[in-house]
Amino acid sequence: MLKEFKKFILRGNAVDLAVGVVIGAAFGAVVNALVKDIFTPLIAAIAGKADFSSLFFTINSSKFMYGDVINAIISLITIATVIFFLVVQPINKLMAISARRKGEPESNTRECPECLSDIPKKASRCMYCTTKVKPQK
Repeated sequence: MLKEFKKFILRGNAVDLAVGVVIGAAFGAVVNALVKDIFTPLIAAIAGKADFSSLFFTINSSKFMYGDVINAIISLITIATVIFFLVVQPINKLMAISARRKGEPESNTRECPECLSDIPKKASRCMYCTTKVKPQK
């Protein structure tokens, strides 16, 4: 059982996930500080309110802190923007460059002339409509 556990822990995807969670938590702390210390005061300078976290309304003695929700929305938008422009876009460009270098892989299938289904090139009969076809190399 310990060997199986060791094999599970040392698999690449488990380690990658653990690293991603740790870096994600650290990144979240940085973005929260960025929102709290830079974006919120910047928006407050424009809107005239110094701190959104103190905003609330009361209904039947229940206090609804909608200012915290505003801060969380600003954090979410900031995180999504940073992830998109600094992670997703560069990876998409790298994947496109990699795909161009490799070229289009040659297909092992062809189209059946009768039913237009994809069949293996070496097939002598279509597996869907049973039409006889000449095998290709």
